[in-house]
Amino acid sequence: MIVAVSGSSGFIGKALLNKMKDMDWTVRAIERAAFALPDQEFRSSLIEGADVVINLAGAPISKKWTPEYKAEIRESRVKTTSKIVKAILEAGKKPSVFISASAIGIYDSIQTHTESSCHYSSSFLSQVCQEWEAEALKAEPATRVVLIRTGLVLGEKGGALKKLSLPFRIGLGGKISAGEQAISFIHLFDLVNAYLFILENPSVSGVVNAVSPMPTTNKEFTDTFGKVLDQPAWLRVPAFALKRIYGERAQVFLEGQRVLPEKLEQAGFQFRYPTIRSALIRIYKL
Repeated sequence: MIVAVSGSSGFIGKALLNKMKDMDWTVRAIERAAFALPDQEFRSSLIEGADVVINLAGAPISKKWTPEYKAEIRESRVKTTSKIVKAILEAGKKPSVFISASAIGIYDSIQTHTESSCHYSSSFLSQVCQEWEAEALKAEPATRVVLIRTGLVLGEKGGALKKLSLPFRIGLGGKISAGEQAISFIHLFDLVNAYLFILENPSVSGVVNAVSPMPTTNKEFTDTFGKVLDQPAWLRVPAFALKRIYGERAQVFLEGQRVLPEKLEQAGFQFRYPTIRSALIRIYKL
């Protein structure tokens, strides 16, 4: 199996590549510099002959959202996807599947969302996701396309917990605002296995929600995290403080999406860590 992967140096990309290498698959890492290559060279060296193409590229959203950086967030997703799609369409031997990352931030914070939901947010991140996905779907005439909308990814060596764990470890954890906002999460182990499951199940296509079947809330997450670490989690961060510090990016903390993985479950995928408690215990207790 030959797999071409963009964004392979990121938190998810590293875990996915390690798993694939353990399975003796041939991995072509599409580095950031490769997107500056002429189209023909990009296609022939990275896409041509690949059985699978996985697109994880995208600038992190954790930096300050200046107008310039917002443009980078958009371009690092939409333009890179466009180059990959062009290469797939022009390849002599096309991949059997193209999996392109997206995010549950596309959805609004009001409804409960399955893959059939069209209740999208009007936020900047949702707009980026919609453009990102539209670009990926242009590969549909040539291959099976899967848009994997990922929730909050929890794992041992990175992701959201890398910054969150320190205050919780020293008893300074706390909920954000009233703590009622939904958190749809997935353990990194389950996410990697979901990618492999999709590769092995050609009936799975289109939008796929990569989240646990048991979403939580910010308050429940905070309480559970404190208990798992045997630390109090009594603080509360007011909304106005986050807005003053982060500006528009505060929406990432203050708004949440309640999302369900209907398509994965109907296809028979089994989650190892479906609850927030099981996910956090696996990370911090085992």
